[in-house]
Amino acid sequence: MDTTTPPTTTENHHEVVVIGGGAAGLSGALALARARRSVLVVDDGRPRNAPAAGVHTFLTREGTPPTELLETGRAEITGYGAQVRTGRVVDARARAQGGFGLRLQDGAALTADRLLVATGLADELPGIPGLAERWGRDVLHCPYCHGWEVHDEAIGVVATSAMAVHQALLWRQWSCDITLLQHSAADLDQHERDRLRARGVRVVPGPVARVRTEEGRLVGVEMADGTTVALSALVVATHMRARVRGLEGLGLKVVPAQAMGQVVGTQVESDATGATNVPGVWVAGNAATPFEQVIGGAAAGLRAGAAINADLVAEQARRAVEDLSAA
Repeated sequence: MDTTTPPTTTENHHEVVVIGGGAAGLSGALALARARRSVLVVDDGRPRNAPAAGVHTFLTREGTPPTELLETGRAEITGYGAQVRTGRVVDARARAQGGFGLRLQDGAALTADRLLVATGLADELPGIPGLAERWGRDVLHCPYCHGWEVHDEAIGVVATSAMAVHQALLWRQWSCDITLLQHSAADLDQHERDRLRARGVRVVPGPVARVRTEEGRLVGVEMADGTTVALSALVVATHMRARVRGLEGLGLKVVPAQAMGQVVGTQVESDATGATNVPGVWVAGNAATPFEQVIGGAAAGLRAGAAINADLVAEQARRAVEDLSAA
């Protein structure tokens, strides 16, 4: 006789609602669906990597278009009984009777016993005309994601913080034609200049006025003094802000994200499993770790999904003991 507890689900209630359907959210949903949990993924269809041609450094999925990866993931989770709903959560909060209540932009109301927040982050770009239009194509941020695609080309690094020297030296691994555009960063000290010169990195002073394109491709930048710098790609450091709009009612702890002593954005605070300061809520992917790549986000989703299932198992055991004692 099969005594496994069946999934708790109704049309509007699920054991777990996953907010965000990227690699982290779908991976968490896959782990939970295979654990025979009732799972709903709510996704607004705005993946961070949508402009990119392919996902990279994801073993066995190298170069896969982001949309194809997500379509495959959706097919896999629905094959195990999980559901996917297009929408955006505009309000989420704990319920007095336990669990969580969610309201979607279309007015739908949902409830869940546990939540997995996998909403990712928003990249805030420097305000340089023409930059945003090329984002994810030839305006780049991560050499491990995009370095090979522009190797040996003329690459400009837009300096906006003290991390710019590190960026320039890092990208030097992929090309010997690297130019540091000082833009809004502080003046370089002698040690920084020596390091850049020793590695053959050119430094152009002054702010960048605009991005230049021809026939739909980036061809360089125009500086504020009117000079032009011919380039094939630009590197920028974005301000990476965790996407938690609509989730304020949960009371998640959002903290500054730092790298090399610099504040680079915000992130939802969590432990190694993704558990947040709010009991019953986990987080995975770029909302928790801004520098995580796609494969790392998928791994984080798995960890969070397993932790959520373990938490539900413990609660079910506790309730079963209480019922047995009351009998």
